[in-house]
Amino acid sequence: MRIVHLLAASFAAATVVSGLALPAHAQAAPGTTTGVTHATVRRDHPDVRVPVVVRTAGEAVVDLDVTAPGTDWSTAGAESAVVSISVDGRYVTDLVVSGDQPLHQQLALGHLDARPHQLRLRFAAERSAAASTSVLVRGLHVSTYAPGTSEYAVLRYAPVVYGRNLAALGSPYQNATTDTPLIAWHEITPAAVAGHQQITYSVVWSNEDGGTNSPALMARWGRTTDIEWVYSVEIDEHGNRVAGSDVYQAPEHQILHFAGRYEDDHALLQTCTSNNNMCDVVDDPMRFFLSTLPTLPAGKAREYLMDTNPWTYQIMAEEMLREGKIEPASPAAVFTPEVSDQRNYLYAVVEKVTRPADSGSNWVGVSLGVRLVNGQTIYLSHHVDATWSIQRDVPAATTVELPAGTTADDIVEVSVHRVVVGADNGAVVHVTGIQRGFFLDQDYLPQASFLTWNGDVVLDPTTTSQVIWRR
Repeated sequence: MRIVHLLAASFAAATVVSGLALPAHAQAAPGTTTGVTHATVRRDHPDVRVPVVVRTAGEAVVDLDVTAPGTDWSTAGAESAVVSISVDGRYVTDLVVSGDQPLHQQLALGHLDARPHQLRLRFAAERSAAASTSVLVRGLHVSTYAPGTSEYAVLRYAPVVYGRNLAALGSPYQNATTDTPLIAWHEITPAAVAGHQQITYSVVWSNEDGGTNSPALMARWGRTTDIEWVYSVEIDEHGNRVAGSDVYQAPEHQILHFAGRYEDDHALLQTCTSNNNMCDVVDDPMRFFLSTLPTLPAGKAREYLMDTNPWTYQIMAEEMLREGKIEPASPAAVFTPEVSDQRNYLYAVVEKVTRPADSGSNWVGVSLGVRLVNGQTIYLSHHVDATWSIQRDVPAATTVELPAGTTADDIVEVSVHRVVVGADNGAVVHVTGIQRGFFLDQDYLPQASFLTWNGDVVLDPTTTSQVIWRR
């Protein structure tokens, strides 16, 4: 059975996927009544209007389960149906839906006062695939988070991300078919001023049409989605934004001070490059107000947010298929750097420490190797390009391409390899862990993780590779 895709923020109820627990819903302030919980939003039909009574003012989110019969993210011309959501006549967010089985989603609505409100759900025909006719909505519920709760500040300063309208990449509604924002999250760290905090917001897009090429994405980052931080703001001990402190990730990955408009306390940004960097001037007709309530646990790779939203892998693979970025199947495919069927890869997360730390054009990276039961070939994550090895000393996702049909039972050894880029600077690498390792199933969803390891293996100019795991 094909799984539904809803291309927006997800905050699923607790379950287990790939051996990882999904976060449960945060507790909202009580006292919100939603008048309609089930509806069908149809093309060429009146908008669906949902009365909502808010008894506790605060930042609001809407939870709902959605389905778009007849849509398929892997098929050109049938990619998605789009619902535009308004509150009291104020356009809030687009909801891009693809697939025929329900998936739970959560979106932000901004600040709602304690009074009656009306949600309006419009089938955005001009943004939807021609073949799409309806979106089924179930379990719709609005919750508010009041001032003084930990969730309030996170939602209060979350940015609104407008869509991309680069002429070379499609229509003004191109995020309904490519590089769609999937999920968002926040991280909180201490600021330089005592008592202040820094909130940083990140987004996962379904792919990037520019920037890092697909083979390098798989080798260096362990996926073909694009993950970027988009906006960061400092708040004081009272929870207020420190004037002039907010910055965003601009074209060419510059860090610029935000000089655009706010909607209440929400910075308005726009995806303005083919590799999903931001501008602080907005003019695109689509906008995405993703729930940022999820956060990244300490010591986890950013791909943890994909692992706990497994449908993102399916969207990732289907976009690659539709855009012709997968090389044809053949026995030789495993030996070429091009991306093959993404079910052929081992998806792993590596922990390591490099001393001295990498700098400049000369550095030492790590590649993950796999040997199978039927031979002596070592399949390496970086393929043929040393610059595709893992450079960063944080939990880092990577993939190892293997022959089609390989299963977990076929793997007999996993090894780590020291990879020199430029001149050898003599760096010593301590590889200390593999957090998870899984394959994608027939529906491109992560299977259970079968690979974990902890230890301390040393790679240096004399010992350039070591086996860390044997069956």
